[in-house]
Amino acid sequence: MRELQTPCFVIRTQQLDSLVEFCKREFYKIWPEGIVGYSFKTNNLPWVIKYLKEKGLWAEVVSSDEYQLAKAMGYKADNIIFNGPVKGKNEFIEAVEEGAIVNIDSQRELEWLLECNIDKISKSKIGLRVNFCLEDFCPGESQEGEEDGRFGFSYEKHELKKAIEFLAYHNIPLSGIHLHCSSKTRSLNVYKAIASIADQIVRDYKLSLSYIDIGGGFFGGVAGKPTFKEYFNEVNNIFLSNPLLKNINVVIEPGMSLIGASVDYLTTVVDTKITKNNFFVLLDGSRVHIDPLMRKKCYTFHIEREKSFVGTKNVHQILCGFTCMEGDRFFELNEQALEVGDRVIFEKVGAYTMGLSPQFIEFYPPVYAEKNGQIILARKKNTADKFIGE
Repeated sequence: MRELQTPCFVIRTQQLDSLVEFCKREFYKIWPEGIVGYSFKTNNLPWVIKYLKEKGLWAEVVSSDEYQLAKAMGYKADNIIFNGPVKGKNEFIEAVEEGAIVNIDSQRELEWLLECNIDKISKSKIGLRVNFCLEDFCPGESQEGEEDGRFGFSYEKHELKKAIEFLAYHNIPLSGIHLHCSSKTRSLNVYKAIASIADQIVRDYKLSLSYIDIGGGFFGGVAGKPTFKEYFNEVNNIFLSNPLLKNINVVIEPGMSLIGASVDYLTTVVDTKITKNNFFVLLDGSRVHIDPLMRKKCYTFHIEREKSFVGTKNVHQILCGFTCMEGDRFFELNEQALEVGDRVIFEKVGAYTMGLSPQFIEFYPPVYAEKNGQIILARKKNTADKFIGE
């Protein structure tokens, strides 16, 4: 590992394998015919997609570009879950006609259904994205609070009812409902709310569905947080109380809970400097690679020193990145001063990092995978020639 060019990402396949297998095992115990889809948006690195495809995960995509990526990576439409508020019309129609799970998010998508081949649409898997007020169930836990989430058809304002009636009027079968919610807590209460609303909708409209899509957003590989087993049991306990849901197939779309904890970011100290009020440590990595939105308050990390730890005197130091932005500061550290050549390894940085990282000042860093004791190059560092060619 010391020979790797930094900054770089390293995918820990042993950790990834463990999380995937635990998720699948606990999921299929309850829903043996259910579907586990991998959320492309969480980390769309082709190496990761191929790796998880080989483990039997479906593709969960939220745009035409992601849909085309899934097809290019070898996915057939009938192993794709197509979500998102701004699907492209051509890909939408193709997905519907070729048997993908397509969760409708907008009125225009309902209208597009009328342009699909009537013989093929009767065999399609059409779902409706449900918009409901999570804040009513979990005060203080929803991401948008009282402003509401912006996706899907409102249950409370009867927009969902209108969408159901639209499908019935045009003799288009409704196969499922999609209830993914973004929350600040990812608590079990969130999934209890999702299951409760699904239960209520099925009762209200006397629906006979083939699937309920509860989305993703689970914790994974985080000590002291809910496990996959706990999430799935929370949902199943509610579904078992409704005869219409007792044998329902469930769809999940994990991303962060699988890849998030399975990736490290390696950086090296390249300089230190003393100013009037501070001691700065310059890393060859940047916050833009692992915190593109500059929102994180803390990081999980460890330090590998070139020299043995000597002495006990602590130094207040600020670890900074390579960019020319003053805000490119990771965190403050109070321990023996870091020196040039020391490494700082940031852990659990596989989710919403590589896909969001900008080519700002430096090009995309290389990505490696650690597998069976060997290091594999999963993505080369970008170059000026490649950047110009794009």
